[in-house]
Amino acid sequence: MLSLEHINLRRGPELLLEDAGFVLHKGARVGLVGKNGSGKSSLFKLILGELEPDGGELNRPADWRLAMMAQEVPALEQAAVEYVLDGHQGLRRAEAALAKAQAGGDDAGLAAAHADLDTLRAWEQPARAAAMLAGLGFSEHQQKQPVSAFSGGWRMRLNLAQVLISDADLMLLDEPTNHLDLDAILWLQQWLIQHPGALMLISHDRAFLDATVSEILHIEHGRLKRYSGTYSDFERQRAEQLSLQQKMHEKQQAQIAHLQQFIDRFKAKATKAKQAQSRVKALEKLERIGPAHVDSGFSFHFLKPDRLPNPMVGLDGVTCGYPDTPILSNVTLSLRPESRIGLLGPNGAGKSTLIRTLVGELDALGGHLERDPDLAVGYFHQQQVDRLAADDTPYQLINRAHPKWSEQQVRNELGAFGFHGDDVFEPVGRFSGGEKARLALALIVHQKPALLLLDEPANHLDLEMREALTLALQEFGGAVLLVSHDRHLLETTVDEFLLVAEGTVRPFDGDLDDYARWLQQSRRDAQAARRPAEPAGGGRDDARQRRQDAAKRREQLRPLKKDVEKLEKALDRESQALTEVETALGDETLYTDTGRKDELNRLLARQGELKSRHEELEMALLEAMEKLEEAEASL
Repeated sequence: MLSLEHINLRRGPELLLEDAGFVLHKGARVGLVGKNGSGKSSLFKLILGELEPDGGELNRPADWRLAMMAQEVPALEQAAVEYVLDGHQGLRRAEAALAKAQAGGDDAGLAAAHADLDTLRAWEQPARAAAMLAGLGFSEHQQKQPVSAFSGGWRMRLNLAQVLISDADLMLLDEPTNHLDLDAILWLQQWLIQHPGALMLISHDRAFLDATVSEILHIEHGRLKRYSGTYSDFERQRAEQLSLQQKMHEKQQAQIAHLQQFIDRFKAKATKAKQAQSRVKALEKLERIGPAHVDSGFSFHFLKPDRLPNPMVGLDGVTCGYPDTPILSNVTLSLRPESRIGLLGPNGAGKSTLIRTLVGELDALGGHLERDPDLAVGYFHQQQVDRLAADDTPYQLINRAHPKWSEQQVRNELGAFGFHGDDVFEPVGRFSGGEKARLALALIVHQKPALLLLDEPANHLDLEMREALTLALQEFGGAVLLVSHDRHLLETTVDEFLLVAEGTVRPFDGDLDDYARWLQQSRRDAQAARRPAEPAGGGRDDARQRRQDAAKRREQLRPLKKDVEKLEKALDRESQALTEVETALGDETLYTDTGRKDELNRLLARQGELKSRHEELEMALLEAMEKLEEAEASL
């Protein structure tokens, strides 16, 4: 196991971690959360040995293989699939040993190298690398292209694939979903669920954390605290603790006020001086409980639109794309004030093309498009963020939009987006991707849009800002069309989905779980289409045998389907029971009324039992569904 004991860690004069400790066992799945700058990435570097602690002890098993995503990729001429295989260091060492033995005519070395390659199942690794790249969105053609042919975001996907193929005992993933679309995230999530090694994960995607980790390490004010369960469990537990802490703080403040009142009243009286002095000592010894607070400086609202045209934009049989490259055909869509739409579809299918057509950046190539001339559109996309003038400041940008505002009004508005103090006068060119995204959102708010066209607005935003964006969109009085790889944002802000795929746009009747299943089936269909056709001939007997085999396989599906249905019903029952227990645990008096301590303990024990059973059923259901899907794919 890996352990940290009484660790102190500094970054310059700043103390990131103080007296921190935790233990990580093989197979553990840990989410590391905390404010930006709290020390999450520094903790990863400490575990890897790239940083030394300023105090305490780090115990790292000598036989553990550790892997972490590199943050940069040189412009190599090496093929993408070969670059990924470099991540399997054991494979590359064995290959190098084989080449050396062959060059030197070393028979013993040859035998040893071949034995190592057999142990590593070297013949399977190129196919594994290709499968990982396909899951992360690389076509067969792209896998053979040089690394230098890809943009920075796609090179980060190559770095991720390197880590995945490494077979490390502990993977350290720092924001692995930042450069992924929804399809790749769903694939990665499934891969990590099945991965047997230990995982430490930093992510701003709460749905991804919920699906992949079973405990949370939270860094706050230099302290490291462990919570059992998913990120959602952590939020609930922390909210309960903050509520209890606030009540204890208020109770203590009342006690302090009472003691101080007695001291002030009687300290000058000889008959009461002794009692007053004893209360002074009691007040001095009292360990102060701070007020509960959550470190989030983000809270904003979209301004009420001046007008809400109805309809806002109408498309009838429209072709979208470029003059020489149509992407989507026969698109029919009407956006109205009540529209709240999420766009789904594979990477490159045309989601951004549709949005650019709606906003007017691209002309319709055919059909009829009508846009209300007075429509105010708030358009967010990464290119827009990157085009912010490097020498502008947040203050200048807001001041231009509202020249009559006082400096304090501008500061108040920027403060809602996390810009405080001298930050408002900093040049945009020095900002991180997250800071630029926050500033772009602030500028959109002041356009008073009636229609929001948002293309990956959560990119680079941390959990607190994503939650602020979610709440702002829920309250927004206009129409929303959203592309995002953040499932929590999609699930909580849109009412319907459109599927952009195969050159068309059509309604998608289902949720994001249904979309994940659609993706899996789509991939299987594509693989089947690539398989070479069976040679003609074989005769009537062969055809009869194939029909009989197919009938047998269909018969095999029945018990598998029954297993899935049985497990789904059992999981529903456990979920309902767990909801009832957690509702009961939401009663604040359980934590403040000492007479209900036994009841609280019983509920907590029941919660733990139900969670354990719920997790077992989820895993069993996942395995049953995979067996069913494999059987269906073979038909």
